[in-house]
Amino acid sequence: MQDWRTDPTFAMCREVADGADLALFSGGPFDVRAVVARVLSEPRQSLDLDAVPWGNFPRGHDAREAVRLVRADGEAGVDATGVLWSLCADDSRAAAALAVPFLIPLAIDAGHPYRAAVLAVLSGPARARHHGVASREEMLLHRNDPRRDAPDAHDDYGYEVTGYPAGWAVAAARAAITSDASALLPLLGDSDPAVRVDAAYVLATAADPDHIIRTALADGFATEGDAMVRAALLLATAEIARAQPHPPTVTWLRERWHDRTEAPEARLAAAVGWLCLTDQPAPEELRRTVEALADVERAHVMEALPWMHAASGTNEPGLLRCRRCMLHPEEPDPEVAFWDSLF
Repeated sequence: MQDWRTDPTFAMCREVADGADLALFSGGPFDVRAVVARVLSEPRQSLDLDAVPWGNFPRGHDAREAVRLVRADGEAGVDATGVLWSLCADDSRAAAALAVPFLIPLAIDAGHPYRAAVLAVLSGPARARHHGVASREEMLLHRNDPRRDAPDAHDDYGYEVTGYPAGWAVAAARAAITSDASALLPLLGDSDPAVRVDAAYVLATAADPDHIIRTALADGFATEGDAMVRAALLLATAEIARAQPHPPTVTWLRERWHDRTEAPEARLAAAVGWLCLTDQPAPEELRRTVEALADVERAHVMEALPWMHAASGTNEPGLLRCRRCMLHPEEPDPEVAFWDSLF
């Protein structure tokens, strides 16, 4: 691992911490948004790992080695995706964001042995501060403008543990996914339900000004027979609508949780999505629906949905955490009680 004392990015972070204007570094070699933009201008299949300044970003060399191993599709490849997961879990997303353009060609390659693992990790750097978040106000929320020139593209996310502006990393990852969204869309029709779920999770982070992704999600929902995939398509649609408001989607989600012929998993996903898209009081019928369907067994099953897994807390599955935070915010948080019990 690179010595932090000689890491040039930490030098930038120290300057900013000492009062330097972050805007001075915008668009330069330490701005992962700018670096990813240059990578995206090249053909994906021929991207040169050594042409990218990995060393300009915290744990960049770890990310580069992980990408190399996954590309080589040897036995170490699946462990390498774990390295990329750890970067996001450790709040060091910049290097993971830089890896995204290299990962997308592997995720869409049906013959690659680790494409499912790559797809599962792909959108990690495109989301920040969402683990354990299950409130109406915060869940499914994209806080920053993905444009590289947005003056406040880091403010709402603050800084990572390394001191790097978190919003820059999130914006870079989202830009890469948006750029290759057309290549990722066919995965919504993959034969593997888990791939369809993860594809929806990835595509939900893309900008969708022309509503192409939202339309594809709705078309997929119309023909999808797997209950968990239907739930994923609803959550992805809600996430996109939260980033780009679309009132008809709010109405559509209400119809889905109201539909008693729909699979329970999909009804619950629609209820969560609807609650995140409106500040209206939860209708009594929605409360009864969630209370009736959101039992412990179903909550554990729905942990297979990455949104629910991300929302989970200590000994509290994501679905139950959503139920508590969205419908019973007055109830104590068991995670806080758990940590308090340790001290």
